[in-house]
Amino acid sequence: MPIIIPKDLPAFSVLTNENIFVMTESRAMSQDIRPIEIAIVNLMPTKIETETQLMRLLGNTLLQVNVTLVATESYKSKNTSEEHLKRFYKTFEEIKDKHFDGMIITGAPVETMEYDEVKYWDELKRIMDFADSNVTSTINICWGAQAALHYYYGIEKVPFAKKLFGVFPYTAENEYELLLKGMDDVFYIPMSRHTTVDEDAVRDNAELEVLASNKEQGIAIIKSRDNRRFFFLGHSEYDRDTLKTEYLRDVDKGLDIDMPANYFKDGNVDNVEVKWKSTANLLFYNWLNYYVYQVTPYEF
Repeated sequence: MPIIIPKDLPAFSVLTNENIFVMTESRAMSQDIRPIEIAIVNLMPTKIETETQLMRLLGNTLLQVNVTLVATESYKSKNTSEEHLKRFYKTFEEIKDKHFDGMIITGAPVETMEYDEVKYWDELKRIMDFADSNVTSTINICWGAQAALHYYYGIEKVPFAKKLFGVFPYTAENEYELLLKGMDDVFYIPMSRHTTVDEDAVRDNAELEVLASNKEQGIAIIKSRDNRRFFFLGHSEYDRDTLKTEYLRDVDKGLDIDMPANYFKDGNVDNVEVKWKSTANLLFYNWLNYYVYQVTPYEF
């Protein structure tokens, strides 16, 4: 089944060219199917790239998925045009009386800041409170995951000595976890962050379960035991060249940055080796199927 998005959204033509089934809103209304309602709270500066990446994954299911894009009102993006935001995004005030089957809260490049220093922190807290009573299940990504773990459970972030940057292998800690159904024994997830979370605090919290980790880089995926909240510390949604773009950007800035690990084949920046696409598709497919569709009511 398709993902339902406006025809003039940039992602529409990109996904159509990739043979991902997208449907216009007018056509979707002619079908007697209640679509799964998903809100994407997009905190990334590269909003168009991020919305396309997430819609690509949401469109790879048997379900009809209707997406609502949400941007913060307390902070205006400097990297996305005001016209794009006005045409395709809602504010929290515009959605606060709605119910959603699922919500995705993205990462943001603010991980080295204290939470209360982030300009939209109070607004994000209201969104997380809203999700508790108006959303069936939520995925929190990278900084969004750290922020949610801090807000809900008081778990602090911990700085790395050096940026965790590259594509890393992880294994499941629970082989019967439905989110990881279909995964290989070892699966890969892109990482790009300066901080992590207090692993001991996560493992000691009876409300949380670690789903995937490795010995070197630590935890990658966590969920709440009631299946309402998922925390992805990496960026499985990233495109082929996202880490490359970040690396070249930092090189141009003269920053001390290593090449992303396990990413460029033979160290050649023009030869990216994608290892995480199947993992990304399974994560979002399984979340939509087992933790959204299977438990959400037909009518709100």
